[in-house]
Amino acid sequence: MAILSDRDIKRYIEEGLITIDPLDDPERQIQPSSVDLRIGNEFKGFRVIRKPCIDPKDPSDIESYMETFHVEDGPFIIHPGEFALATTHEYIALPEDLVARVEGRSSIGRLGITMHVTAGYIDPGFHGRITLEISNIGKMPVALYPRQRVCQIVFETMTSPAERPYGHPSRDSKYIGQTRPQTSRIKDDYEIRNSRL
Repeated sequence: MAILSDRDIKRYIEEGLITIDPLDDPERQIQPSSVDLRIGNEFKGFRVIRKPCIDPKDPSDIESYMETFHVEDGPFIIHPGEFALATTHEYIALPEDLVARVEGRSSIGRLGITMHVTAGYIDPGFHGRITLEISNIGKMPVALYPRQRVCQIVFETMTSPAERPYGHPSRDSKYIGQTRPQTSRIKDDYEIRNSRL
């Protein structure tokens, strides 16, 4: 596997192999080996609820534990210890022979903000807006503005196209085509759904 350089990223975009829409400022967004992505204007945070824990086997919809915030003018403030979901402003589509990773920008990380907790890997065949799992591990609240560059996507070639890429009918591709912050669909995992635990 090899990481795409800026010239290869531009070529893949020009040839329609990678979709990044909108890519409003390619000169600023395309870096030597990545593309800076911006945060959208919709955020989800956990409500304070009276439950001992989130249990994947509980039939309650995890969505009901979340509150949605739309930010048009001004920032979304994330406080120390808080967790929120958002999406990239850009819609991304990958071919069947590329994978991608999302990493936080160092300028954001130096404020104590992480952009993904564990889900930084994007499978071949994915298309949609990427859900960001944002945490403030610092000691001060931080303002995040819609369309602010907060993360970067790195593309890697595969040795061959995936036989069953993300979105294939035989896969449980729970997040294909997402356009809004998507809460966990862990209850749809095979082992949970079929009481294998």
